[in-house]
Amino acid sequence: MTGETHENRTIFRVTGGDRKSFLENLVTNNLTEGALTYAALLTPQGKYIADFFLLDGPDAILVDVDNDVAPALAQKLTMYKLRADVKIEETGLHALRGLGDPPQGAHHDPRHPALGWRLYSETAGDPPETDWEALRVEHGVPATGTELTPDTFILEAGFDRLNGVDFRKGCFVGQEVTARMKHKTELRKGVVTVAIDGDAAAGDPITTEDGKPAGTLHTRAGDHALAYLRFDRATGPLKAGDARVTWTQ
Repeated sequence: MTGETHENRTIFRVTGGDRKSFLENLVTNNLTEGALTYAALLTPQGKYIADFFLLDGPDAILVDVDNDVAPALAQKLTMYKLRADVKIEETGLHALRGLGDPPQGAHHDPRHPALGWRLYSETAGDPPETDWEALRVEHGVPATGTELTPDTFILEAGFDRLNGVDFRKGCFVGQEVTARMKHKTELRKGVVTVAIDGDAAAGDPITTEDGKPAGTLHTRAGDHALAYLRFDRATGPLKAGDARVTWTQ
């Protein structure tokens, strides 16, 4: 089993004696040696820059990130590096993924068991056949560039539910805002899975029956979608395009 190529991914290799402490001082999660970690890099104001997987190996840490945010991530990591014993380089590795029993060298996707496993390989895998978007929508998993944008606060995107943030670790960039949202406020907006009955597309505004703004429709897969909702306005019937939208909670 080779797995399916996860297209549009960049794999960086981080080496040097300070690599682990360097990354852990910046990103939202702690690394676990030999396991895959999901994390993000934030602005000091707690806004999203990039989300990625980290694989802490014996000689290097691999960083698996979407192509669209890879340049911004590399730029920020280089800026923070200063005099640390750290080297960041792009590799030619391919990210593979699949469902079922993982092959040797693969690691479970830490965001949700339904998302299977990931493997890093010198060679490409099979063309994608699994409906990964449908799995993502079903289990409320946001994606770079759609549900995750520079305006995103990661807790509104469900990062605590997706094992993407550790509130027990030391400082990371944007921690103060993220911790305040976790412990001192109740989330009033966020990314959730909704049911759709009718014609509606990604980007359509979601409104209440009396026309008040209630959110935005994002990734759609069949009769379900991910949406960014105002929870106080999502308790009753909702509309998007010509469709009826129901928050499944």
